[in-house]
Amino acid sequence: MHFDHFFQIETEKIQLGFNKSYEYHRYEPTPYEYLEKLIHAVPLQPSDYVVDFGCGKGRLNFFLHHFTKASVTGIELNEDFYLQALQNLEQYAKRHGKCREKIHFYHGKAEEYTIKQQDNYFYFFNPFSIHIFRKILDNVLLSLDQKQRLITIVLYFPSEEYQYLMNNHSLFQKVGELEFGSKDQFLIYQNRFV
Repeated sequence: MHFDHFFQIETEKIQLGFNKSYEYHRYEPTPYEYLEKLIHAVPLQPSDYVVDFGCGKGRLNFFLHHFTKASVTGIELNEDFYLQALQNLEQYAKRHGKCREKIHFYHGKAEEYTIKQQDNYFYFFNPFSIHIFRKILDNVLLSLDQKQRLITIVLYFPSEEYQYLMNNHSLFQKVGELEFGSKDQFLIYQNRFV
């Protein structure tokens, strides 16, 4: 199935060139065939709230909403991709109806996004440097201080730095792994104490 056509969105074209800052990596969407495997491994429910850091044009948002009915917020720094995500939302809503209360996009720096108490799944396709990832992880932990809940962090194509941090973090443990090749993998972590 060609999902972009089915969803009436455009997420295929990857970013040519690089961002102005070395801290933020270029846009490349997660392949749909891997997302299909992910939703079988991670049991998302309509009551879940997913945050996709570095969402690009929103592929993950539309895919997860369509197949799991979970709420999904995409965070994107690049204004062109953010505007494309909003345009994709318009097109998706025309074909798939009521979805605006469950799909959101935030334009800004990922580390400045305020983690909401209902946010419980966090997705990263290696979107930025380890320094920014650490800041976001700190924000997630601050939100846990406000409301204890089970948190799931999904990393796709994680850098060695991301893996090292998560594998050695005292509050998180690896609970799953899906491999598709040498580096094509999902690593799934959850907080230890709930």
